[in-house]
Amino acid sequence: MDMKSSTRPRPGRTIAALAAAVTLAVPVVVATTSASAAATSTVAQALATQDGRVATVTGYVIGQPTATSTVLTSGYTADTAIALADTATETGTSRMLYVQITADYRSAFGLLTNPSLRGRQVTATGTLTAYFSHGGLKNPTGMSIGGGTPSPTATASPTPAPTGSTGPYDSTYYATAMGKSGGALRSALHTIIKTQTRLSYDQAWEALKDTDQDPANANNVILLYSGRSQSKSSNGGGANDWNREHVWAKSHGDFGTSTGPGTDVHHLRPEDVTVNSARGNKDFDTGGSPVAEAAGSYTDADSFEPRNAVKGDVARMIMYMAIRYEGDDGWPNLEINNSVTNGSAPYLGRLPVLLQWHRQDPPDAFEQRRNQRIYERWQGNRNPFVDHPEWATAIWG
Repeated sequence: MDMKSSTRPRPGRTIAALAAAVTLAVPVVVATTSASAAATSTVAQALATQDGRVATVTGYVIGQPTATSTVLTSGYTADTAIALADTATETGTSRMLYVQITADYRSAFGLLTNPSLRGRQVTATGTLTAYFSHGGLKNPTGMSIGGGTPSPTATASPTPAPTGSTGPYDSTYYATAMGKSGGALRSALHTIIKTQTRLSYDQAWEALKDTDQDPANANNVILLYSGRSQSKSSNGGGANDWNREHVWAKSHGDFGTSTGPGTDVHHLRPEDVTVNSARGNKDFDTGGSPVAEAAGSYTDADSFEPRNAVKGDVARMIMYMAIRYEGDDGWPNLEINNSVTNGSAPYLGRLPVLLQWHRQDPPDAFEQRRNQRIYERWQGNRNPFVDHPEWATAIWG
């Protein structure tokens, strides 16, 4: 087939800011330390002076920023940032200050670890400069709970994250995989993620309505290749309905829709019936003709190219399947290869293209939230390549 390198513009997902009223928590306890600065600024003052100066700012924790105009107020995905505002009930992201949470402060100020911080007052000292292309405070040198300048004589600072630890599940869920690479990493991850709750194919409908919910409209899901927001209730087999797309095509290994790989929500996604049919069981590669109803997607006789905004999502779902299903539990040993003519063999390609897509489109807030929902509410296992993108290179080079 013809290969080409795409220079098409890369759309992003439309994700609106989440917001909700907040009930203030009670007594203030100083949790960290180490900073000195001038008089404390309000969030409004900090937003008006984004010029690289060092300042101390006090505000109420609203949620976790994940994009320029997106702040999660529940379902937090990481401990790396918080949004502050001058009032605890603020809903406008333009009036919020995005504060970077570096490793030394994540155990005490990250919302994934400390969701009860939402609504509490926090004071931070750091550099006033853009973060997520939004007014921000970066490289904090001091953080404390409550108003006022962080005191160098306050109680001990948060315990730094363990050496080499980059995620909240490294010391627990991924403990046996840390520090490994190649075959040893692959084996460890397989052992970890194969422990899961197995869903029926009917249960997958309900799971997808939760995992792929449109952050801007709780009544809708986002379709994978189309990018369209569509009513959760319009699932079925009609021309404009959405159905369950097997990203690892079920004919590649002939596992069907029985409980197992055919119902694993980590690779099932909502998609328009017509677009799902256009993809069929094709391998993934670049090139082809535009796909109707899926702007930015292309297909030809033996391959399918998804829109840029989900190329990495597709790659990481395929990588998950190759590690989860190793042929030791009655299901085929799924493998990624460099072919687009795999037919019914338990293979899917092309590996070099999928690795390129993985690097080109790193995990975003939608994908991270999805991974968390599957873990917490549905299957009890995680996609390790969403949590640790670097593991793809450690296994496949």
